[in-house]
Amino acid sequence: MTKTTDAIIIGAGVIGTAIAFELAKAGWKTINVDRNSQSGHGSTSGSCAIIRTHYSTFDGTIFAWEAYHYWRDWADYLGLPDGRDLAQYRETGCLVMKTEANGYLQKHIENCRVLDCPLEEWSAEKIIEKLPIYSLESFAPPKTSDNPDFGKPNGGTLSGGVFWPKTGYVTDPALSAQNLADAAKLHGGEFLLGKEVAVILQQDGRVKGVRFADGEEVHAPVVINVAGPASSKINQMAGVLDDMTIKTRPLRQEVVHVPAPEGFDFENNGLIVSDADIACYCRPEHGNNILIGSEDPECDPHYWVEDDVNYDRNFTDQWTTQAMRFGQRVPSLGIPQKTKGVVDLYDASTDWIPIYDKSQLPGFYMACGSSGNQYKNAPIAGKMMAALIEYCENGNDHDETPLQFTLPYLQRDIDVGFYSRNRKINEESSFSVLG
Repeated sequence: MTKTTDAIIIGAGVIGTAIAFELAKAGWKTINVDRNSQSGHGSTSGSCAIIRTHYSTFDGTIFAWEAYHYWRDWADYLGLPDGRDLAQYRETGCLVMKTEANGYLQKHIENCRVLDCPLEEWSAEKIIEKLPIYSLESFAPPKTSDNPDFGKPNGGTLSGGVFWPKTGYVTDPALSAQNLADAAKLHGGEFLLGKEVAVILQQDGRVKGVRFADGEEVHAPVVINVAGPASSKINQMAGVLDDMTIKTRPLRQEVVHVPAPEGFDFENNGLIVSDADIACYCRPEHGNNILIGSEDPECDPHYWVEDDVNYDRNFTDQWTTQAMRFGQRVPSLGIPQKTKGVVDLYDASTDWIPIYDKSQLPGFYMACGSSGNQYKNAPIAGKMMAALIEYCENGNDHDETPLQFTLPYLQRDIDVGFYSRNRKINEESSFSVLG
């Protein structure tokens, strides 16, 4: 017998489960479908799970500052029974180095001051006090490790940075998605896992549901594409690419794990640091390790993949480049011979800002292009998508009159058209994982 429901959510990662939770609370019957056997076991599990509150765009900043409050109040937000194993949010704070490349953070500072989002401007002396393993010599512009000038200081020094205290990371991102799935189930949400979508069903000019690779079907008047790196394939199946100026592609990324320098407890005393001078960000990692990611400088090749399942999961020279770049900032860093870390995919949009939108196919919605920087926004993205779906299904034309959505904590309205599939490319974007 074919299952029927109110809404099918393709994807059971952190954003897909957040949408399920919000729709289920609003009385919708939902079914999340995912080809993985457990919620959160797609690209969510490979996320660095950094919860930051600064962006170069005002819209990005207000969304992230709103989202912070849900991670801070995680147990209250979920409403799960006592005794459940919950994902842990560690509030370490985040230091961002002031550089020419990021405009010395003037936009970021202005955005946060308008929103009363706390920040502190740190001098070079303050940075060294907090991170005595650091050197503040400048190495810009970033280079690959095979460049003959790699590792040579340019003669300048970093003058300081901005510290955002209300920033941290989630220690187990997959568990956070499982928490959201459990919360959705409390309100009647269902999950069909280990199922691969093969066809987006349509009837009379509207979405009808999905057919799986095994031939089974599930029918619903609403289907939401939250498939992460597979989102472009799902959009192609639905035939909704024609009117999209913003599209998505899966991008292969490597994240490095290296031991902290001897004598410094980076796991407990370290910070999240974003450093455009060396094009790396880092955060504490369990076992007194340091997680190092790339900020996607122009000199680094982008490895776009056609197949989001069968791609090279081995480390490449990029691992070495990232570790050595960070070694410029931390001269006592030891770089082990054995490579450790994560190889996974981003779902990157054209301008690295996500698509939260309807489509040209009635009933088919998209939460795509999360590009490595939207994990933090999952709770508020879930709320906003639920509101967007209600708005459109009640007969409103979101393309002509975009939804104005009130952020519950901040009590400010935002224009959801900012995330439109057919927006102009946003030139204020960093065009990188920084969004």
